[in-house]
Amino acid sequence: MDRPSKTIEQRPAWFVGAVWDGQDQTDRFLADGVWETDRDRFVDHVKSVLPGDRIAIKSLRNTLEGGLPFDNRGFPVSVMKITAVGKVTENIGDGRRLKVSWKRVEPPREWYFYTNMRTVWKVEPGQGAMPAGASALIRFAFHGEEQDIDWFRNQSLWQDRFGEGQRFAWTRFYSEVADKLLQYRNDRGPLISALLAISRRPDMAFLARDRFSDGTEGDLRDYCPFSTFGCFNRRMADTRRESVAKELASFLKVQEPAPTLNTDEDGIPTLDPRRTWFFSHEKDRNPDDIDALWDLFVNAIKLADVDDEGERAAFMRSYDKVRVGVKGVGIPTLTIGLYWIRPWSFPPLDGNSIKYIKEELRDPTSDEPDGREYLELRDRLLERFESDAPVHSFPELSRSAYRPDKRTTYTVDDVLSEGCFLSRKELEKVLGRLRSRKNLILQGPPGTGKTWLAKKLAFALLGHKDERRVRHLQFHPNLSYEDFVRGHRPVEGRLELTDGPFLKVTAEAQNDPDHDYVIVIEEINRGNPAQIFGEMLTLLEADKRMPEEALALAYSRDEDERVHIPPNVYLIGTMNVADRSLALVDLALRRRFTFVDLVPIFGEPWRQWMQAQGALDDDFLRRVEQRMVALNREIATDQGLGKQFRVGHSYLTVAPDTRIDDPQKWYREIVETEIAPLLREYWFDQTDKADTQERTLLADF
Repeated sequence: MDRPSKTIEQRPAWFVGAVWDGQDQTDRFLADGVWETDRDRFVDHVKSVLPGDRIAIKSLRNTLEGGLPFDNRGFPVSVMKITAVGKVTENIGDGRRLKVSWKRVEPPREWYFYTNMRTVWKVEPGQGAMPAGASALIRFAFHGEEQDIDWFRNQSLWQDRFGEGQRFAWTRFYSEVADKLLQYRNDRGPLISALLAISRRPDMAFLARDRFSDGTEGDLRDYCPFSTFGCFNRRMADTRRESVAKELASFLKVQEPAPTLNTDEDGIPTLDPRRTWFFSHEKDRNPDDIDALWDLFVNAIKLADVDDEGERAAFMRSYDKVRVGVKGVGIPTLTIGLYWIRPWSFPPLDGNSIKYIKEELRDPTSDEPDGREYLELRDRLLERFESDAPVHSFPELSRSAYRPDKRTTYTVDDVLSEGCFLSRKELEKVLGRLRSRKNLILQGPPGTGKTWLAKKLAFALLGHKDERRVRHLQFHPNLSYEDFVRGHRPVEGRLELTDGPFLKVTAEAQNDPDHDYVIVIEEINRGNPAQIFGEMLTLLEADKRMPEEALALAYSRDEDERVHIPPNVYLIGTMNVADRSLALVDLALRRRFTFVDLVPIFGEPWRQWMQAQGALDDDFLRRVEQRMVALNREIATDQGLGKQFRVGHSYLTVAPDTRIDDPQKWYREIVETEIAPLLREYWFDQTDKADTQERTLLADF
């Protein structure tokens, strides 16, 4: 809704800062009748100012203090204080200096919500992202009108915090935890003791065990504030997250009640449970890594509370120091940490949020922004929130990114409903093994649905169908390490060191730690797996999925490069055990994969599916089943073949909603064109036996 304007303004008004290098220049400006800036970035704006334009000096802060003319409900409030107003008498023309007829505002007047941190803010009446707000601000500053606070606090940009309908109550708790942690910046001993106590829980043992340069392990000796948040923001049951949050809040003496945590509802980014530290083990990290993280933590809170040029510069320096120098933390994880400590001030750049920002908000942001780029993105998003954006805050952005309405879940129930003939118990066991071991091979005779099930398991692991995070590859005898991992490849007439599909997926997953990625490798034993994987074979192990286990590659880009497989990468291989031409699987590969045997299933689940999808008669299906069971019994007892050569049910299973009008014809065609040729290959030296089995299959059909 637009608040009606009482006066019609023509020219823009200018709201400007008066701080140079941390020093307030207001008194000098008023005494000299000038306004000046030492920043090149505002030259074009300053040159556009005309004599007669109104100008006001502003200072900006965020506050949690009481005594406000409304209930801030524990959230920080953006306050812009007007300390002087005037008219421009002359524009010098250099883009840095104006002459102004000033009048001091005594006492300074405070304006809430609709603020801007830029040193030069051009406010045009009745225009911009919030036209009614712009006109109201001009009337407030230059005509002495009061601010209609109720109108502003119930606008979409602020309603979730200050209006009549509120969401994201969890953000108050997170902000207070951050505030309480500040006291341990220079005295981390009590915090570490509390974390060690929490680590005694059976599910938190990972928390406090460090590895030292002498090769020993023991209790951690230092910790950073972001990792403290990671203790209750790792992917685990929400009830367990709440329990850890409450225990930590009790130690910190947090007054805000610990919230009910619901990742699906609130869209709070969480970290992989095996990697919740923002730093490496002591044996691998730089001496000042944790200090650098504390500095960024402090500077981020300062910037969220007082958004001025000095605080921005300090934030950018500490952000870039962590980004470039601290081992073991990438941009997604780093920005998730900033979002945790001040959810209304910093955007998370996890995979979901980046995708949402690019696709829904149409912002071409970098996936790896430096400090300046990150703050510029933040500023653009805050301005966009004031307009017709589908979201109006960072919490709303994260929630929408995590819970897109059109995304449908995919579970074990979906796998079963789409034609999997394993029992629910068997399927859940297979999925559980994939989650725990991270590497799984589906092996079995031809026609047992290995490739089909591999794809369905991948979607069930992800929780929804997402082709972008499931990559399909196929091994063959000529595939090499250089093709799969990294090697020199011809590019425009020259050889360049090029990452193969495996490294590309792992790099993408490492930059998107909040989402799982699945690599499906069909016929994994058709090539030479040990040769194709190379040193990656060692890194595949579930307990080596961390930066501390990184190894140099056979083809490194520099002498310091080390590579690891992140914990959110899963491998599913398929293996045809009936193909005589395939290599035996190396024992080293067997130790790193869990193997699941798939067998032909011609029982009740198969009949029920065929009745429902193909409208086939039960008597007909039982006859087919009897013939196939008898054939597979013959194959299994044949000394030259065995169980691994049985014929799978996929040959005789229809796709969903595929009505069979002539069952007899359908069955005969499959036997003659698919099953009989396979049998002739099996009994290539016993053609009479193959012919006999074909006649038996087709008798009375």
